Amino acid sequence: MSTTAELTELRDMAGRMRHLAIALRGQHANDPSMRRLVLDADRILADLDLLDADAYELGLTRYTPPPAAAKIQVPDSRYDEQIWQGIDDEGVGGLR
Repeated sequence: MSTTAELTELRDMAGRMRHLAIALRGQHANDPSMRRLVLDADRILADLDLLDADAYELGLTRYTPPPAAAKIQVPDSRYDEQIWQGIDDEGVGGLR
């Protein structure tokens, strides 16, 4: 999903939140906490407007994942046990 689509979805959700906050404020006799909730929803919408204005400068056009690193194939064959001669097992504790 592109960042533009995500911002549009976020704006729609914030608009729905504001609409519901206004409905709640009407049901609860304009309580201070309900007024604060409506103001918070308005602030979120204003912040999204600012983000929209700055989207180009911030490079919020589309997320592109970094390229995958080259994969190294590890053989399934057994290793020569001489490789491990004289090596301490760090997980268990040293022999010396």
